[in-house]
Amino acid sequence: MTTTARDVVTSRNLLDSLKKTLPFTQGLVVTTVPRGDLQIAQPSNVSESLLKAYAEGFHTEDCLTWQSILQRKVLRPEDCFGAKDAFAESAYFRDLMQPAGLRYVAVAPLAAPVLPGYPGAVHVARTADQGDFTKAELDALKDFARKFDENLAASRPQPGTVTLGSPRRGAATGGACPKPINIERPPVHLTIINGDLKAQFPKENHEVWNDVDERLRNQMVEFSRRQRTHLNGDVSAADRLHLSDSHGDHWPFRLVTYKKYPALGEGPFTFICLQPDCCEWGVVKPADFQADPELARLIPALKFMQDQFRRGPTLVEISATVKLSPFHFHRRFTELLGMTPKQFMLACQIHEAKTELLAGQKELVDIAKNCGFAHQSHFTSRFKQATGLTPTRWRRMAQQREKAGNN
Repeated sequence: MTTTARDVVTSRNLLDSLKKTLPFTQGLVVTTVPRGDLQIAQPSNVSESLLKAYAEGFHTEDCLTWQSILQRKVLRPEDCFGAKDAFAESAYFRDLMQPAGLRYVAVAPLAAPVLPGYPGAVHVARTADQGDFTKAELDALKDFARKFDENLAASRPQPGTVTLGSPRRGAATGGACPKPINIERPPVHLTIINGDLKAQFPKENHEVWNDVDERLRNQMVEFSRRQRTHLNGDVSAADRLHLSDSHGDHWPFRLVTYKKYPALGEGPFTFICLQPDCCEWGVVKPADFQADPELARLIPALKFMQDQFRRGPTLVEISATVKLSPFHFHRRFTELLGMTPKQFMLACQIHEAKTELLAGQKELVDIAKNCGFAHQSHFTSRFKQATGLTPTRWRRMAQQREKAGNN
């Protein structure tokens, strides 16, 4: 697919393309994000009050988005709220539809409208004069969402294992988007554990959930249980930690537990978010978050860190790229992206180190220098902290897994 085609198949253009198929007054693209909630991504003219409502907890009431994602179905209000009176009294109708003069809405699930692995949904709404959506229109919406998912997936860079013993194209060139590495990365980016400590998403015993490494699954449940004991009087609690798979490799996750989450059901819920690697962040553009200029404003800082991580730019330099003070930049970056700038830059270093370890063309001391570490021992220490293994052991493990995968 050409660059032009990749630019066309984006969340930014989704609503414009859909309107050619289905008439509606207001559309929204909502996506899950790796901080354990929902984010309005499109369009650019969403009211500031609605964005603020989501940031302050409205996402916990957005039954239509969550149930559409969980059920993988096109839904209308009666599918979630039952009686029409219940919908008219809901926060969704009161805060989202009524102020805009809207009466009817339909929602279709999207596999990953912005970040790979993080699902979302497209909302289309009409006024009372336009009338409700017909079955044929709902079928058209379903078909559109399916085709959009397929085209977007095809347009994205596909993960591929770097061939052992051969140099990586573009290595050490400072390219904007690193080459993906696929060393049995956990197949699920977003996991939701319900009040019974069962996986609600992906569904317990579903083939997708069963594909997750058993050790990772057990740890997800155990850490969900532990975090709930620490809620006390808080509405929610968040933590970042590394969980290890059965091979000993570590993966960074963000855990967010809510005491209540009505959109999903009764009881507490824990969101376990696999942190996107720098390749996945590398395909995100400011235009993908048109609805939230503050979040879109931070995306260029990700690109800057991807390009410059080898020389270790300071927080002052990084924040200057988006014209924010270091304090404000660090606070908003952490809040909106679910990680600190330092954590992201280390992820870039580790990714490049893994790539060069797999290529097998350099000594550890040279890899350490090229990836921006002060010296080899510092590289080994930080690499082990991030992956659970020393660079040498990680490379051996990766070779064994690749060999097993080829047999």
